[in-house]
Amino acid sequence: MEINGVLIDDTFAEAFPIKMARVQITAVTERWAQEAAREATGFGTSVIGCPAEAGIECFVDGRETVDGRPGVNILICNMGLKNLENSLLMRLGQCVLTAPTAAAYNGMDDAETQFDTGRKLSFFGDGYQKSEERFGRKIWNIPLMSGDFIIENSFGAVEGIAGGNFLIQGQNQMSALTAAEVAIDSIRKVEGAITPFPGGVVSSGSKVGSKYKGLKASTNSAFCASLREDGVCVLAEDVSCVFEIVINGVDREAIESAMRAGIHAACQVPGVLQITAANYEGKLGIHRFHLHHVLE
Repeated sequence: MEINGVLIDDTFAEAFPIKMARVQITAVTERWAQEAAREATGFGTSVIGCPAEAGIECFVDGRETVDGRPGVNILICNMGLKNLENSLLMRLGQCVLTAPTAAAYNGMDDAETQFDTGRKLSFFGDGYQKSEERFGRKIWNIPLMSGDFIIENSFGAVEGIAGGNFLIQGQNQMSALTAAEVAIDSIRKVEGAITPFPGGVVSSGSKVGSKYKGLKASTNSAFCASLREDGVCVLAEDVSCVFEIVINGVDREAIESAMRAGIHAACQVPGVLQITAANYEGKLGIHRFHLHHVLE
């Protein structure tokens, strides 16, 4: 299969189940909603070494938010529910409650699993916090020096998928990076998906395991152009740079839509030679996203 002359490998991306919560952060202006969202999703690239995977899902205006103010939807992901509950408590408490004029609402109010994150954070009010019904939801008012912090009582969680991916193989570093940038721009229009790495792009694609005991992951040596003389690189001679796009989604449809949008966008950039995907012979997860099937 080819798209605009770019070869699409007949292979699949391997992904795994993950627990996922959506938080809608609003503020008096778009600037402060974004600031709170960026802080709340920081240090959230990979569960290999981060306490959670997290990212901005989309920006929403007052017509789509709970309280009619500018907002940002974020997704926070963990391998287990207990860890996810803790991540919500820590990230909302340290990054959203502390942000000027910010408020936090449940983005998955119909989920079967619900955490009482808002109630627990309300203890910061030191007994002066108040619960009430507002916007058709149970919320907490927590008194702050700048005015009350508003947070919904409960936050829902669902079974999502992490690790959907594709690899952009470029003739040079800038062509591959440009392709990655336009791919991310397209993916950001897809609801229910995030790309948790810096700017959505992974420069350090990894493989499962290592020659060193205790290391869960190590550099994906087969895709490192500088290792050709070592005999482990499998890249074509004209490929000098590879960037990976990793996608987490609320369901298969979200990841497939994101992969499709990103791959089509990347293939329009001159210097992109091939698109493939990372898989680990079933060692990583139960979900498989076949590139040809996704693109069909």
